[in-house]
Order: sequence, then structure tokens, then C-alpha cells
Amino acid sequence: MRLFGSSGLRGLVNVELTPILAVKVGMAVGAFIKAGKVLVARDSRTSGLMLENALVSGLQACGVKVFRLGILPTPVLAYLTKMLGADAGVMITASHNPPQYNGIKIFDRNGMAYDEEKQKEVERLIEHEKICFADWQNLGEALTIDKGHLYTKTVLENVRLNRKWHVVVDPGCGATSQIAPAIFRDLGCKVAAINAQFDGFFPGRSPEPNRETLQYLAETVKILGADMGVAYDGDGDRVAFIDEKGVFVDFDKALAAYATYTVKKNGGKDRIVVTNVEASMCIERMVEALGGKVVRTRVGDVYVAEAVRKFGAVFGGEPCGAWIHPQHHYCPDGLLSSVLMLKALEEVGKNLSELIAQVPTYPVLRKNVPCKNEIKHAIVERAENQLKTCFPNYKDISKADGIRLTLEEGWVLVRASGTEPLVRLTAEGESLKVVKEIMEKVTKVVAKVVEDFEK
Repeated sequence: MRLFGSSGLRGLVNVELTPILAVKVGMAVGAFIKAGKVLVARDSRTSGLMLENALVSGLQACGVKVFRLGILPTPVLAYLTKMLGADAGVMITASHNPPQYNGIKIFDRNGMAYDEEKQKEVERLIEHEKICFADWQNLGEALTIDKGHLYTKTVLENVRLNRKWHVVVDPGCGATSQIAPAIFRDLGCKVAAINAQFDGFFPGRSPEPNRETLQYLAETVKILGADMGVAYDGDGDRVAFIDEKGVFVDFDKALAAYATYTVKKNGGKDRIVVTNVEASMCIERMVEALGGKVVRTRVGDVYVAEAVRKFGAVFGGEPCGAWIHPQHHYCPDGLLSSVLMLKALEEVGKNLSELIAQVPTYPVLRKNVPCKNEIKHAIVERAENQLKTCFPNYKDISKADGIRLTLEEGWVLVRASGTEPLVRLTAEGESLKVVKEIMEKVTKVVAKVVEDFEK
């Protein structure tokens, strides 16, 4: 039984994720940590309190002392879990998913999201119902506490801005609605806020911040003549940027620009940046030019965080705005990322469009090959040898997540979709001509493998 994916447990409310399942997760976490102390927070979704109540009941039943933090961003919950010495932290959120979804994400005492091993143990406890209930006089307490200011205090102690930046903040009615505008004001910024009230229906825009959903933010930045626009997803672990011209900043380019700044600031040579297999090669081109190195992982912030810690990386992130700053903590943190981006702009003496302009642009093509769920992983495995034959001069191969070949003038990735009956193909190249040639070749290879498999 698999309940957890790369970003915790997710599902449609009262269809896949019910209060009954939330109670079971609470009991399993309580059994896994052998009672102890747990922090619980949620984003602004309409189902959040219902699921939190169920989860807390399960924790209490196993003797856990629960501290309820209310609505807070995921990175704040992760940070406080370590800071306050809790045995675990549990976040009720579906992150960037639509409002009809919710989820549960668990963090360990170090503020790291549960890895696959810990998730499987929680799943095993749920499946086999190996729960040890506390007797009636040892039930866990449930206390409501207000500790978000401790995160804010840490940010303000670690970041000083010398310029009065004009920032437009768009929390999207999610968990950052109160804390994000407040932090920027405390840093001395001139702040305009839109969609900055808790509303689990997300009436202003989708909880996923991207080029399409942030058009109003882009227009606002331009009209107000602001220096930058920042937007967050539903739980604040992702950030998207609008530059001073009102232009949406490509996720890969933002990641590459900030990674380059961080590597240079930390001495350049041999410094490591972690990203996933889908990120643009512009990251390698810029980081390696400074003597740094890029390590690639499976898609999912859990895997990026693990690699950041394992390799002692100076920075890690995915091209969806989920950035990890290990000098602070190991949870993707959109709030902290947006503040640190302003600091980076101050230190390099550039505005955001100038910083991003330094990043090279490479064309990317994506294609999906229909494939039954039960065979899609086998298709990817079988495609490996044919891909090697098709691209005999490949420079490197990664099987961290599907098959990724690094080529002389680009790269190609073949991976099974995590949610749909598809094999996903991604290619990037030095030119449109190159990337079209790569995609044409890989499409033929995968289509032939599917055809042969189904015969």
C-alpha cells in the first residue's frame, strides 16, 4: 500500500483523503515516534481544520503531546519543529494543488521531510493497524500556541536590506497571506499586497503560481513601478518572481541565477548545487563556469533535500520555485527565497531583469507517449539500451528518475509519469534545430518499445 508520494500524502478531500485516513495517519505517527511531542499546522484550505482535528485525535490517542500552530506556511512548520525540539511536525496541505485537494506532509525532528523509509514505516503501521493506544489517564494533550514570530525573528536576524525595495506580494490567499507582507515590511520594504487574506477557495488565483496565474501580479508591478513581484503557492514552499518590467521570470532561469550567485559567494570552486533531472542545463553551464558542480536527483523536494545534506551542497532547488537554503534549514522555503533574492540583488548591484539576463536560453520540447500504467516503468527500463544505441556519443547517463542522457549539445529525459498512463519525454538543446532532432529520435525509440512490448 502506497499512500505517500514525493511530497507527502495527497488526495481529493472526502474521496481519497478522509478524516478516517487522517486519524489513522495521526495514530501511525504517534506509534512511530513512540508518543513524544508533535507540532501541527495547516494551510488555508476549507478542509484543513476538519483534517487537522482528525489527525490530532489520532495523535492524542497514542499519547502524543500536540501543539497546534494554526495556519502557517510549510517551511515555518518545518523550521519550528527543529527549533522547538519536537519529535515530528505534521503539515496539512496540498501545496499548489486546487482547493478540492488536501494532503499531509510529515517532518522529522531535524525539520527534514520524511524520506521513503520513514514514509513506508508509517504506511505499514496504518495497513497492519499496529497501533499501541495510550490508556485513558495518559492521553496526549492538545495545546494551541502562537510561535510563527520565532521564524520571522530568525529571518530578520539573518537578513539585512540596505535599500528600501518596493515589492508587490501575492500570497494567493494561502498560508503566507499574513506572514509574507509582514516580513517584507519589517525588512524596511515598501509593500503592496494582493490576495493577502486567508481563503481556502483561492478566489484570486490558482494556488499554483506560474506565468498564466500571475498576470494580474505582473500588471500590478508594472503599474506601480515596483522593483519586484513575488508570489507563493498554497503553503509557501514555492516562490515565483516578476521582474521590475512586469515580466514573469522563468523558473529555470531564476534557479540558475540564484544558484550562480550562491556558488560565487561561497568561493566557487568545488561548490555543489543540487537540482532534479528535469531542470535546464543552463544551471550546469553557469555553475560549472565558476568551478562548481551540479548534482541531479529524482523529481521531488524530499530527494533534493536529502542530496543537499548528503553532498554538503550550498544550495538546492527545483524549477518550480522550491528552493532549499541549507545554511538556514532543509525545507523548501518560498518566503526565505524571496527575501534572499532581494539580498542577492543588493550584493551584485543589479535589478532582477539584469540578473536573469545573464542566464543563457535553451529551447525545450516536451512530449507524452500514451502507455498503460502497469507497463510504463518497464517501458522506460527497456528503452535504455535503445537510447544508448540511438545516441552513441552520449556523455553521461543518469537513472535517478527514468533515463536521462547528457549529450554534446543537449540532453533527453524519458520517465514514467507519476500520476497518468504516460511516458514523458523532455529534451533540451543548444538550438531549436538540435532539440527537434533529439526529440524526433527519442520519440521513435519509445514508440517502438511500446509497440514491441504490447505485441
